[in-house]
Parts: sequence; structure tokens; C-alpha cells
Amino acid sequence: MSDTTLQRARAGDEQAFRALTEGHRRELQVHCYRILGSVQDAEDVVQETLLAAWRGLAGFEGRASLRSWLYTIATNRCLNALRDGARRPGDMLRADGPANAPDPTRMGEPIWLQPYPDALLEGLPDRAPEPDARYETHEAVGLAFVSGLQRMPPQQRAVLVLRDVLGYRAGEVAAMLGSSEASVTSALQRARAALDVAPARPDGAAVPDSPAQRALLARFSDAFEAGDIDAVVALLTDDAWLRMPPEPHEYQGPRAIAAFLRTRPLWPGARGLRLVATRANGQPAFGYYVRDPHCGVARAGGLLVLGLRGTAIDALTRFGDTGVLPWFGLPRTLPG
Repeated sequence: MSDTTLQRARAGDEQAFRALTEGHRRELQVHCYRILGSVQDAEDVVQETLLAAWRGLAGFEGRASLRSWLYTIATNRCLNALRDGARRPGDMLRADGPANAPDPTRMGEPIWLQPYPDALLEGLPDRAPEPDARYETHEAVGLAFVSGLQRMPPQQRAVLVLRDVLGYRAGEVAAMLGSSEASVTSALQRARAALDVAPARPDGAAVPDSPAQRALLARFSDAFEAGDIDAVVALLTDDAWLRMPPEPHEYQGPRAIAAFLRTRPLWPGARGLRLVATRANGQPAFGYYVRDPHCGVARAGGLLVLGLRGTAIDALTRFGDTGVLPWFGLPRTLPG
């Protein structure tokens, strides 16, 4: 950042301001996604952050880096959004579960969580991890990590991300949050403990691309589109989980998952299902579509994110919010 560019931005030069901030925009979005669990909410908060930075640039004294200053604004905007709660659709968070479903293996905690497109991760700056960071950038956007964060109080989420993902020191985080080092240290300890005792989740790490795994995904796609539940569950590990956030119902094992799938109205008769491959949270994913019998289109039903272990599937996470599909470049309908 040159002093000349900063001076021009302070003088109201919008082009200079974009030059200062554009390189941070994508990482700010991922940061807000980790805290909020929603790509749409994250984008809204980034817009608010940049507007606040534009209006407050005259007060930026340069004691910390511009990047740290932007992270301070973004983090506090995220905390305000979580306190407000207005962004979260209450009817989804109070979901009673699918109708006519069998008893679940476990009732998890309802959480507001959306998938994050891998395509947006491609624009992240290639930064070396800070010495105090405990997670790699892409690891910390996996469903396991982000869903664990959503089960924490807002302050703990923010502290864990700032300390263990971004590698800020306790004193820096205290200054960013207007807190004390002792409070930050205590929140971090509680957050780390919460992750350690969280229910087992898919690891969410980037899945290596290999011929065997591509073949597995092809077999899953063929079986799913054919409505062949037996073939779908034959691809699962014995301890595989099916989850459907924000619904708390969770099913473990091929038998339980098959019993659940057989109660779903999209399966009987099948052959009206279509999948479109994508990637989310560092994992393979599919947009799924259901044929409309009254017209020549297939309508979006949601997104499936798969966790892979070797050449088997150990997690299926279904997101029924079709509003996220445009973020993945997926249409709302397909030709029938």
C-alpha cells in the first residue's frame, strides 16, 4: 500500500480505494462465512465492511495494517449480525424434521449453515500461515470446521478464527474486539474444547482427485439418478452420516440412511432425478434436480455435499436451500 494511494483514497478517490481494498475482498468474504455460516450473509457483511471502511478511512491511522483494520471492521460487523439475528430465517432454524421420516440415529443441534463454493476459494491470496495459526486456509472452510463454529457463541467463533485460522496474537485480537487478553484467552480455550468434543463430522479437507474417486462419484451419480437406493448405500462406509442442516435429524450407517431415503417422495419411481457436479467446502458436491411432471423441466431441489474416505462415501450433507445455487453457477431449472 503506497502512501500516495492511501492519500488519494482519503481524498475521496474511489478508484484508489478499490486499489487498496480489492485484494482483501475475497479473504474477507471467507472470513465472514466462517463466522456466519452463510455465503449470502457473508457477502452482505463484506459490502457493509467496505462501505464502513470507505466512510471511516480518514480515521485509519496506520497503527495496524490495512488488512488488520479491515478484519476488525468485518469481524465486528459479523458479531453485530449474529446478535441481531434478523438475517436468520427462524422457521428454518425451528425445523421439526422431514415428514414421515424414521427415527434418527441422533438429534443434532439445529444450525444455520450454507455450503461455500470452491470456485470462490480460488481467488484467495496465497499467504503463508502465520506462526500462531493452527489451521490451513482451505481446511478451515470445510464443513466439519464451519459447522463446529456455528455451535459456539459468537465471541468464541470470532476469537477462534482470528487466533487459530488467521494467526493473530491474543493482544491483537483483544484490540480488534475491544476486549482483554484474559477474556480472549478464556474464549479461545472454551472454543477449542468445544471443537474437541463436537460430534464426529466429515473432515472437510480437500479431496485428492484420482481416477478411483472420480469413478466413485460417477457410480454415485448414476445410482442417485436411477433412484437405486441399494446402489447408493452400497457406496457408503459402515459409519457414514447423512445430515440435513438446519434440520437436527441425523442418520448413521447404510441401513438407517436407506430407511430414510425410502420415505422421501423424490425416490419412488425415480428416473426423474438429475445431478450436476460441482464442489463445495473443499469436497465434491452435486446440485440435484427433480423432474416436474407438468412441464418439460427439472426443478432444483438443493445441493448434496459428499465426504470421501478412500474410495467410499462417509458423509452426505444435504442442503435444501436452493437460493445458494447461483453462487455455484447452477441454474434453478434444467431442460426436461
